[in-house]
Amino acid sequence: MKIAIASGKGGTGKTTVATNLAHVASQAGATVAYLDCDVEEPNGHIFLQPEIEVERPIEKLVPEVDPARCTHCGRCAEVCRYGAIASLPNQTMVFAELCHSCGGCMLACPADAIRERPRPIGQLRIGRSGAIRFLDGTLNVGEAMSPPAIRAVKSAAQPADLTILDAPPGTSCPVIETIRGCDRVVLVTEPTPFGLYDLTLAVEMVRAMKVSFAVVINRADAGDGRVREYCTRNRIPVLAEIPDDRAVAEAYSRGQIICQAVPAFRSRIAALLEQLKCEGRP
Repeated sequence: MKIAIASGKGGTGKTTVATNLAHVASQAGATVAYLDCDVEEPNGHIFLQPEIEVERPIEKLVPEVDPARCTHCGRCAEVCRYGAIASLPNQTMVFAELCHSCGGCMLACPADAIRERPRPIGQLRIGRSGAIRFLDGTLNVGEAMSPPAIRAVKSAAQPADLTILDAPPGTSCPVIETIRGCDRVVLVTEPTPFGLYDLTLAVEMVRAMKVSFAVVINRADAGDGRVREYCTRNRIPVLAEIPDDRAVAEAYSRGQIICQAVPAFRSRIAALLEQLKCEGRP
């Protein structure tokens, strides 16, 4: 199973759920891969403390124009949907940070003046945290697009009984890229007006992608009941409600796997994992 742990907003406890699910599943004997796809600010390593075995650059292909061949016909700029190429009377300019590496400009060029070259955009790390296979990516400062880095993290993962993808917060392209190809999405939210608003956006996104999903309510006893009412009204399963616990907050602040520090939290994560396993069976 491939399960993405996502949230409509930051700070809901998404990484807490993802890292502890990975820990409990590995302790139960499953082969587990944890993928930190929040490449703009990965933090799963703080809790899993992996031993890094491989580090390599993440690259994307960008066009390079041969001025000796280019006739400045403008065809490349016409086919680029992202404004990554501008054709001027005496110069063709490439804006690599806008390029989506689709290769359309190279195919469309009648003068065969465009080639693709690799451009470093980040760093991929592969390692182990006990029995958990760990992967994360970090986007270089100044890079505008994270989906190519997320694809690199996903493509480097080996098959496992359970693959957990820790998604970036929000509902934009990086989250969609993370969720694509997953069997199920767990949306982590909190019972606050902000939590409810962003949950509704996340639900719309996942439904548009036609991926099975459920909700986990974190700090469930600290807000109001509108998130539960929304889930009931829209027939969204709530797989777990995690109370606001000082011991959990203290373990989190120390960068600990909370299941190891708070036994009651472990039982909730184990129950959540069992529900996900049951729903994943044919």
